[in-house]
Order: sequence, then C-alpha cells, then structure tokens
Amino acid sequence: MASEYMKHSLRRDSPEFRTICDCAAANHIAVVLGYSENDNDSLYLAQSHIGRDGQVKMHRRKIKPRHVERILYGEGSGSSLLNVAEEEGGEQIHVAAWPPMNYFTAFPEGSALWSQCGEGAHNLSTTHAIEGNTFVVLASSFYTKAGIERMRLGDGKLYHIGGGGCACIIAPDGRKLTQGLGEEEEGLVIADLDFEEIKKVKAMLDVHGHYSGPDLLWLGVDTREKVQVRPGV
Repeated sequence: MASEYMKHSLRRDSPEFRTICDCAAANHIAVVLGYSENDNDSLYLAQSHIGRDGQVKMHRRKIKPRHVERILYGEGSGSSLLNVAEEEGGEQIHVAAWPPMNYFTAFPEGSALWSQCGEGAHNLSTTHAIEGNTFVVLASSFYTKAGIERMRLGDGKLYHIGGGGCACIIAPDGRKLTQGLGEEEEGLVIADLDFEEIKKVKAMLDVHGHYSGPDLLWLGVDTREKVQVRPGV
C-alpha cells in the first residue's frame, strides 16, 4: 500500500497545492499545512506556511523522522532549519501539528508512551505556550475506519483503530481557551486572541529576551542544503 500512499502524497508544484494557496488568498487567512510531501517519489514529512496573500512564506521538512516514520520518509536537510517566517510581532501564534494521538484507547495502560496520547499532546503544547510566550493552536490528524480498511492497517499495532484527533487553542499562560473536539470529529475550534496577554507573561518569563542568557549560551546551526552532488570541502 506504500505505492498508493506515495501516489496521493502532495507535491509542492501540484495544482492541488496551488488551490490551497488560492483559497488562503481568497479568504485572507494564513494556513500552516502539514502533509506528506512527494518529491520525485521520495516522501518527506513536510510543513508549509502560506500567508494571507496566498504566497508561501516557508517550506520545511522534518529533519529526523522517528520510530516507524523512518519506514516511509526521508530526512530533511540544513535548509529545513530555516523554518521561521518573519512576521510583525514575532511568533504570536504557534501551530502545534500532531499525528493521531489515541494510543491509550488502543493499548493497555502502561504499554504505550503517555506523551503519545491526547493528554500528552495537550500537556506538551501547554508547556510550549508558557515557555514560548505564545498562543498555541493544537491540531492533530485522525484516522477514519474507512481509511484503515483502505490502507489495511487493521492487523497492525499502530494506527489500527479509528480516531486519534485532538484540537484546542491555548493561551500564553497555559489556559485552554476552547473545548476540544472528539477523537473522530472534524471541525473548527475558534477563539478571539488578545495579543496583549503575551506582554503579561513576558513580564514574568521572557525566554527570548532577558531570560535567554546569550552571554552564556548560544546555538550554532549549519543551514546548508546537503544535496547529493556538491563540491568537496
């Protein structure tokens, strides 16, 4: 079934991707899109930030697929570290994209990692909101029973049951601003955001400013794309 999954994975230069960009522009909304990217029949866990003007602000690939992801997906390279699109005000809204998170409904207690269930996703996203001084939109994908049957996942040990969805909006101080959706419910969570709330939490803890300690700690990165053919160094 991997070939069928490959066939239906999204290409950046496809009409389908262009349609998403056009819809963003027509409705004046920004879109953070997570998808399986097909690049010449190699697959990558990808994410694209599309602005309200319909223009792509950023593409990135997951640098190191983990666990069973490595069966299908290739690794991102240095250019995927350039994953920040400059916007007025800095990062005010963080989009936390998760895979289906229903492990505890599929396995006996203690046999799966707590961080990989819906409660774990909520708690980790809340931590990011507090530490990052940002609103967080938590969204996950989910499996339908029809999709499981089509991809013949029923005999496996992962993603072999439906559901796994979770979604909410979290304030910079960790409060949940919306009620979550059901595990198999596709819909919208909506909240009015007051960006002045970010200044309040920064007065207590600003990890990007007075708490960052650049005199003691700094991060160096190599952002070069590692192509297959390149000059020796």
